[in-house]
Amino acid sequence: MAETDDGGSLLAISDLHVGYPENRSIVEGLRPRTPKDWLLVAGDVGDTVADVEWALRLLTGRFARVVWSPGNHELWTPPGDPVTLRGVARYAHLVELCRELGVVTPEDPYPVWEGPGGPVTVAPLMLLYDHSWRPDGFDTPEAALAEAYRTGIVCTDEVLLHPDPYESRSAWCAARVAETARRLAERDPALPTVLMNHWPLVRDVTRVLRYPIFAQWCGTDATADWHVRFAAAAAVYGHLHIPRTTWHDGVRFEEVSVGYPREWRTRRVPPGRLRQILPPPDGVPPTAW
Repeated sequence: MAETDDGGSLLAISDLHVGYPENRSIVEGLRPRTPKDWLLVAGDVGDTVADVEWALRLLTGRFARVVWSPGNHELWTPPGDPVTLRGVARYAHLVELCRELGVVTPEDPYPVWEGPGGPVTVAPLMLLYDHSWRPDGFDTPEAALAEAYRTGIVCTDEVLLHPDPYESRSAWCAARVAETARRLAERDPALPTVLMNHWPLVRDVTRVLRYPIFAQWCGTDATADWHVRFAAAAAVYGHLHIPRTTWHDGVRFEEVSVGYPREWRTRRVPPGRLRQILPPPDGVPPTAW
């Protein structure tokens, strides 16, 4: 790793899924390398509000700053969760919880990382998806969704992620994209950014999915140029459960997920390895971790 001169590192992880006991143990073992380290958490901490609170409370007690973007699992309204809020109201509840814990959210002013590799504006995003990443031959969202149901490859969001008060998740996505683009355009243009969103910003990274039809729940064409448009030094995401480093238009993209136990047990890299975003690590591999 690149030298940090004890000024700390900007680290990242996602898809903690602490409802699994094995994953909860991984989170219990997460530690900063220095007292100045920040941690970016790119969504899917857990399915219930209690699980999200447990994990973020633990992490804020260890890292100098924790920055969070929600994933689809946080936005679910699962059976058995005492918090029955849906859609925008559920997201707002999570934002208030994070603020009580001192966690930076997509609704807060973007913090500036002043440590090694900085200064950069760290921008946590909440953008969702709009079914624009459809397989070839399916011209409409309705056709792609019908094919997903026919093949049995359907995201649980269709049952548990409610868009209230929007008419659809795509409409909620459009509103989030418009508001977030406005905020990013108003940032200090002299500083590069680190863009963190649970869903990837570019479709290319989904080409490795075992089931390509699942990409319709993974992002939106509206963000295809954001890493260039908003001067990203790096883009951080999760959701795919395929941790790796790729490059797009010269920008480093880091998929930082832990994933489910059945997935990480098969990997050669131990789970829970924090990814260094800044300063840029030496010798970053261009393929899977």
